[in-house]
Amino acid sequence: MNQTVKTAPAGQSGLAENIRATLFLGLPMVGSSIAQMALHVTDTIMLGWYGVPELAAVVLGSSFFFFLFILGSGFSYALMGRISAALGAGNVTQLRRDTRMGMWVSIGYGLAAMPVMFAAGPILLALGQNPHLAELAAEFLRVAAFGLVPALVVAVLRAYLSAQERAQVVMWVTVLGVGVNILGNWAFVFGHFGAPELGVAGSALSSVLVQISSAILLAAYAAWHPKLRAIGLFTRFWRPDWEALVSVVRLGLPAGLTHLSEAGLFQASALMMGWIGTVQLAAHGIALELASLTFMIHMGLSNAATVRAGHAFGAGEPARLRAGAKAAVLMSAVFAGVTIAAFLLLPQTLIGLFLDRTKPEAAEILVFGAQLLAVAGLFQLFDAAQVMALGLLRGVHDTRVPMVIATISYWLIGVPASYILAFRFDLGGIGLWLGLVIGLACVGVTLMVRFWRGPWLRPEHSPAA
Repeated sequence: MNQTVKTAPAGQSGLAENIRATLFLGLPMVGSSIAQMALHVTDTIMLGWYGVPELAAVVLGSSFFFFLFILGSGFSYALMGRISAALGAGNVTQLRRDTRMGMWVSIGYGLAAMPVMFAAGPILLALGQNPHLAELAAEFLRVAAFGLVPALVVAVLRAYLSAQERAQVVMWVTVLGVGVNILGNWAFVFGHFGAPELGVAGSALSSVLVQISSAILLAAYAAWHPKLRAIGLFTRFWRPDWEALVSVVRLGLPAGLTHLSEAGLFQASALMMGWIGTVQLAAHGIALELASLTFMIHMGLSNAATVRAGHAFGAGEPARLRAGAKAAVLMSAVFAGVTIAAFLLLPQTLIGLFLDRTKPEAAEILVFGAQLLAVAGLFQLFDAAQVMALGLLRGVHDTRVPMVIATISYWLIGVPASYILAFRFDLGGIGLWLGLVIGLACVGVTLMVRFWRGPWLRPEHSPAA
């Protein structure tokens, strides 16, 4: 199969051309990321209508789920860079080998992680959570566990298709999933359409149905589309390829641990917010949903940067790599400025979208959530910088050092700063979020410096050198 993504020769594209190329590739990825996030936003909104304890419990349960999911999804993040580089080098055989073993590793990890989700109740209690909230979160996770494997398969297929400039199908499958999730929540959370009222378990059931159906649709597309069928992705899928498997694990595990470090920072913040109070935890969940929704824009642009960087890296064209990176970073910074303005100017309006204002706790959640959004505005630039730098570094197959940088920044700096500011300086939830800002600033600045000073941008990496 010929390379499906057409890129300009080194040195022949200016900033405007690179912005257009990145947008052409990145907008479907942004749409897919937003649609993916919309799945969780709809859960938050509809559980907010159902009840504040249920919303707080799903905040805990979802954080627990994604803590495990993010580690496993590192293999798909690494795959996007490897597949893009294989396309840049014209090596479709390597593309097929890596993707197959990426699915092997993801499925194996998902099966191994499911028992941890079944044991979530005692774990949350040991972490100091309210017993009632811990039981509700455990009820959510006992059902959500069955969606972990299909969710990881979807992540691998998303990387496989996006690297070949087929992110639009991923976006539309995810958009379809949002609709299914809304109907599923309406049916199983609230007990409509003749379904039983299952509360938090109903929300988890709806998510599992979305994950399974999405995996089936994307796999069918990858297997049967005329232009992809020749790759033979699922032909002799059962046959091991140990060399490719080791390569995927070698790159994917550090990538997963890097994202786990960040997810762990926010998971730790949810746990510590739970120590402060149920209302504060609910407000934390809503504010984090809004910050995460804007983050999905940067994530989509970061994935596009990974693909374009991988193509240039695989083709040995550092000038094209540099030009594409400049365009991606500029677009991400501009959008960060827009979101900062929205968070500072419209905080209560945004928080109010997630609340039934007739609930007695709504007014307190609204005020506290607006304060958190003001702090969230501070870390928009840093959050954008770190995810963009990670995307560019994955494109040049650099995952180990970023893992170390992220671990130190988030766990040795960010988490202690959150705890000290929240509980030692008595700043409560605001101090907790200021600690997030500190952790994100450390990793964002350091990773950006690493990419722009890396050997992959030097002229000797050009084929003409």
